Amino acid sequence: MRTRLLPLLIVLMAGVLLALGFPLAGGMAAVAQQEVVVDRIDDTARFAALAQYVTTWPTGIDGPSDERLITLNWELARYHELYGINAGVLYRDGTAMSAAPVDWRPRPGSATHDAFQEALAGRRSHDPGQVWPWQRGRLTVASPVIRDGDVVAVVVTDSPTGPLRARILHEWLVLAAGETAAMLLAVGAAFRLTGWVLRPVRTLDAAAHGIATGRLNSRVAADSGPPELRRLARSFNEMADNVEDVLEQQRAFVADASHQLRNPLSALLLRIDLLALDLPDGHAEVDSVRTEGKRLARVLDDLLDLALAEHAAADPQLTDIAELVSDRIGAWSPVADREEVALACTGPAAVTGWADPIALSSALDAVIDNALKFTPAGSGVEVGVEVVGDRVHITVADEGPGLTEEELTRIGDRFWRSNRHQNVSGSGLGLSISRALLASGGATLSYARNEPTGLRATIAVPRQEPAAGA
Repeated sequence: MRTRLLPLLIVLMAGVLLALGFPLAGGMAAVAQQEVVVDRIDDTARFAALAQYVTTWPTGIDGPSDERLITLNWELARYHELYGINAGVLYRDGTAMSAAPVDWRPRPGSATHDAFQEALAGRRSHDPGQVWPWQRGRLTVASPVIRDGDVVAVVVTDSPTGPLRARILHEWLVLAAGETAAMLLAVGAAFRLTGWVLRPVRTLDAAAHGIATGRLNSRVAADSGPPELRRLARSFNEMADNVEDVLEQQRAFVADASHQLRNPLSALLLRIDLLALDLPDGHAEVDSVRTEGKRLARVLDDLLDLALAEHAAADPQLTDIAELVSDRIGAWSPVADREEVALACTGPAAVTGWADPIALSSALDAVIDNALKFTPAGSGVEVGVEVVGDRVHITVADEGPGLTEEELTRIGDRFWRSNRHQNVSGSGLGLSISRALLASGGATLSYARNEPTGLRATIAVPRQEPAAGA
């Protein structure tokens, strides 16, 4: 969810910054050019004031106009020397009163000539078009020289745009740096915002996963995030409390019911035995009732064990797995000899893992018992111990009929037994009890087909100490 929300926020904020940045950049360029144009207008006004009363006198005759013309020539030359700007005062016919450089004239068809023609009408030339950093060109400003209400000459300045373009580019770079800094701040704010919004969602997801995997005490702190997620967290905690209460009531009911039914069932079996004394020997119905009564007693015992296994807390300890497996194989060897099944063990002589020894022993007993039940005489059951990554695998492989792919998905379900094995004694709860015992200590129990035939059950025990509450 964060990978979708974060790019959306970043794109929106980038769009806002760009939408503000482009008009601001255009405005900055326009302001910079306007300042240059105003400066050129002031220059042309000054030159127009100097040229306003310059008159043409015969050669060799000195007069006030000569001094003004000399001053105008010197000012224009100095202006060109300092700023590199072409400037001139041109009569109406285009001849120069004064120019710097001396041979500079507006070329017909150029922007300078158009500005000159416009100024002849008695008004200053229009503002030139906007200059951009990537455009080379010149900036022309023309102002009329008016004497007695008539336009007698025109002052024209033709400026290079290099300094103006450099100034605009510098201002744009500063703006880009500011936009970049603002974008970085926006990205940081987006990370904080998405983290603030999604942190309760991640916590909720972890708690939901914990409950789904059996950690019913998982809860969510409802003191962070948006108000809607806080309400959702409180609702989730209430739901988890109700689910835990219901499951606890169910476990208590199963435990109480199985415990309470054992006494009447024991009394019933005793009465059946007493009645059997008055009947002839070999009465088939009595034997059938006895068998069903004992099967029912075994189911009740397994139900009680299952309820206790799901309710009891595990006590993981650093355990020598290889020694525990060897001990259980020794305990089951007489049963294997009676069934004419070869029970063998492979693997290292010593390997440690974190497990509840009692729970692991009970689960291993159930798995070995199941393997011996379905392995025909003359075949074998192999128990192997190996280290795989951060876990110790205990594999029990038999050579029985095995299960189909569909049946493998059902094995371990409560009361489930394959239709092909209904004649084998059992309640269908042994492997469910094993899985519950192992899960409480952080271990797992999985099943697969054994090649060429049979079933392979694998108990995976962690090698590292499980985290508290795991």
